[in-house]
Amino acid sequence: MANPVPDSDRRARAGRLHPDLRRAPLAALPFHWRWALPLWRLAIRAARTSVGPGVEVREHADAGVRVRVYRPLGEASDAALLWLHGGGLIVGAPAMDDGRCGAFARELGLTVVSVDYRLAPEHPFPAALDDAHAAWGWLQGAAAGLGVDPARVAVGGASAGGGLAACLAQRLRDEGDPRPAGQLLLYPMLDDRTAARRELDGAGYLVWHNRSNRAGWSAYLGGAPGAPELPAYAAAARCVDMRGLPPAWIGVGDLDLFWDEGRAYAERLEGAGVAVEVLEVGGAPHGFDMMAPDVPLAHTFAASQTAFLRQRLGIAEAR
Repeated sequence: MANPVPDSDRRARAGRLHPDLRRAPLAALPFHWRWALPLWRLAIRAARTSVGPGVEVREHADAGVRVRVYRPLGEASDAALLWLHGGGLIVGAPAMDDGRCGAFARELGLTVVSVDYRLAPEHPFPAALDDAHAAWGWLQGAAAGLGVDPARVAVGGASAGGGLAACLAQRLRDEGDPRPAGQLLLYPMLDDRTAARRELDGAGYLVWHNRSNRAGWSAYLGGAPGAPELPAYAAAARCVDMRGLPPAWIGVGDLDLFWDEGRAYAERLEGAGVAVEVLEVGGAPHGFDMMAPDVPLAHTFAASQTAFLRQRLGIAEAR
């Protein structure tokens, strides 16, 4: 990891929570408690945000993995986004991102395909990535029926889903498959070596701290994170050659555990000649936009994502 931030600087930043987020429910979540996993999974499956008006949602089970497809009811473009939800690789479901995916579909006229990938520890690497790859293949094959141009498809995800999206982009490049038009990475979980840094355990991160991070990576990798070598595509930051990857948008708060690794990944992409747009959000912890989706800070964060997708997918501004 490039230029890790001293713990003293992290603690100083922690006192600078953005005013928009002062009332948001940002306590650290106890995902490191193994016994709590079934409860968290049930709660997340049961809870969902509103898709909002003007969007049709259907589920398909013929992709080799279940996918949740969002399509605008009004004017639509022929572009699409393959989306991967967050949850530390151990919890999560597509419906938890109904609001976000519905907004992409409505505001951009996109078809959004959200992947219900398998979770660790029951299904360790490469299960989740294989599911993402299967969904990409399904979307490419079903493009004509969905009214989608296969060349105008981006990949994206939040947190663990952002890391999976980055790994999928690497795998598609290496296997010679059609390259995504862009990769949209929201506070992505890119580097298992962060979880191995025990000095980060007491740094006071909100929402997702390093003990939870270690639990997620350990479950996914089937062993302790930070090993000298990992299989290809197990962690996006382990990629040796970044050349030829799709243009990327990376958004992360400066109070996020993943701030360092997001910056380092962006620097490596840029060094390899890949176009990168980075949005660092001052005073924002992990997942802030999900915890407080209606505040101005979250609106600005979402608008930057929309602008990136509009540019990468060639979607004209609405009149």
